[in-house]
Amino acid sequence: MDRITIDPAICHGKPCIRGLRYPVEVILELLSSGMTIEDILADYEDLEREDILAVLAYAARLSHVKRVQMLAA
Repeated sequence: MDRITIDPAICHGKPCIRGLRYPVEVILELLSSGMTIEDILADYEDLEREDILAVLAYAARLSHVKRVQMLAA
């Protein structure tokens, strides 16, 4: 998890990869749009396979909740 960093001076404090300006949410959006890890690595040469795997692990960890409560509209 040391590949995911949070710095108020970078991308407004959003979780990013290794202090670079690649927010976790952007990589997740690319993956959810159908891009493969290899596609992303080809487009962003300064990223490494382990970075993408760290993004997925970070997202999985965030999804661990005890319960979800619906809010009234």
